Amino acid sequence: MIDNWPILSIVTFLPLAGVLFLLLIKGDEKALAQNSRFVAMWVSGFTFLVSLTLLIGFDSSVTGYQFEEKAVWLAGTGIGYHMGVDGISMPFVLLSTLLTPLSILASWRAITHRVREYMIAFLVLETMMVGMFVSLDMLMFYLFFEAVLIPMFLIIGIWGGARRVYAAFKFFLYTLLGSVLMLVCMLAMYIDAGTTDIPALTAHQFAESMQTWLFLGFLASFAVKVPMWPVHTWLPDAHVEAPTAGSMILAGVLLKMGGYGFLRFSLPMFPLASEFFAPLIFTLSIIAVIYTSLVALAQSDMKKMIAYSSVAHMGFVTIGIFTMTEQGIAGAMFQMISHGLVSAALFFSVGVVYDRLHTREISAYGGVAAVMPRYAVFFMFMMLASVGLPGTSGFVGEMLVLVGAWHASSWVAFFTATGLVLGATYMLWLYRRVMFGAIVNDQVKAMEPMQMREFSIFLPLTFLVLLFGVYPMALLDVMAVSIQFLLDGLSASGLSLLAAN
Repeated sequence: MIDNWPILSIVTFLPLAGVLFLLLIKGDEKALAQNSRFVAMWVSGFTFLVSLTLLIGFDSSVTGYQFEEKAVWLAGTGIGYHMGVDGISMPFVLLSTLLTPLSILASWRAITHRVREYMIAFLVLETMMVGMFVSLDMLMFYLFFEAVLIPMFLIIGIWGGARRVYAAFKFFLYTLLGSVLMLVCMLAMYIDAGTTDIPALTAHQFAESMQTWLFLGFLASFAVKVPMWPVHTWLPDAHVEAPTAGSMILAGVLLKMGGYGFLRFSLPMFPLASEFFAPLIFTLSIIAVIYTSLVALAQSDMKKMIAYSSVAHMGFVTIGIFTMTEQGIAGAMFQMISHGLVSAALFFSVGVVYDRLHTREISAYGGVAAVMPRYAVFFMFMMLASVGLPGTSGFVGEMLVLVGAWHASSWVAFFTATGLVLGATYMLWLYRRVMFGAIVNDQVKAMEPMQMREFSIFLPLTFLVLLFGVYPMALLDVMAVSIQFLLDGLSASGLSLLAAN
């Protein structure tokens, strides 16, 4: 039954139906704000439920793309409307549709001005995120990939903190500059292959010299999105100034766009260049893991500390991808999904106390566990998941990446593993200073307990982090065949790294 419906188009563009409805509703300022919240919540929640039908109908034993939709877009050009999902893109679609309603719920009390416009920005953002992950036409991918910048730019620039305009423009310019180089490379690929269809481009063999330049052009865009060192400096500013929900989506989904791009374009289309530049990627990623972990230790702002930890965790992802091993790529995929859940929960944890004290300075807190014990439990669980405690999703992804890194190089595995120690250091230090000790701030004593709305955001994230930690095959089985198909393509290219493994 699902195959008879354009289910991917429905999931992608359903949030825009909510946007149209939001534009039509009227009323005084208070009523308009409340109605906008409910419309955005219902539309995004329904979109998530519809996206679950993809998981129900997905056959994890099938190689290739499923639920494909094709239509001629520009006749005679090889450019078309093409959508589909496989085991690599499916988890990201579900992650996007899950985090959007949770982020809207997190904004319920925090956003009080221009609420309708805020909800419109989030629904547009959801369409762009899902559209990017399901696009199987290179031009469509680029349009969605770039369009994501617009609503996030507005979310940071209008509803952010004191330096929101600076952070928004820095975020926009960094990401846009790299994408211009990617667009030039896409034009060269179209001229060489005569099509923009991603499956056809994957099967096309680009010349080795051409692969080098194409890889570098795509790297310029994907490295900023990950973000990799040294083009990561936009991320802490964007996180600090963004509203809580903006940080949840930024860390939960938008940081995964670069990793997804490596898996969809760089490895399968430029395999020889990917192998050649793998040592460079390892070096930059190891620097990111160690350097940003040390920088995180020096932070006095909770949000900025978690932002730097995201750069370190995404360093694990890029290392796993470019090991070009089954364990490494599976670990990178697992780490991206796990980090999407855990980082969203951690940024929401900061938002919970920020809404009460209106400060993110660590020194302003202390003894919060005595006032909000249930909150302290959720925060502790997500903190431990972030540092890779066994039994949580964070452990599975990091261990698989380390196994893959060991196959590539024992030195890479050694330096990568230092991130585990450093991560535990700064997260435990943060938790101790915020949750324990004497209550020296009267505002902390007066903090109200957690509300049901906040519980309803933590519970699904906690459940999934625990489920994937205890039973990782629930996620690994979905992507196993697609990862093996990717590895078979790399092996057919005659890579020496794969031959050594």
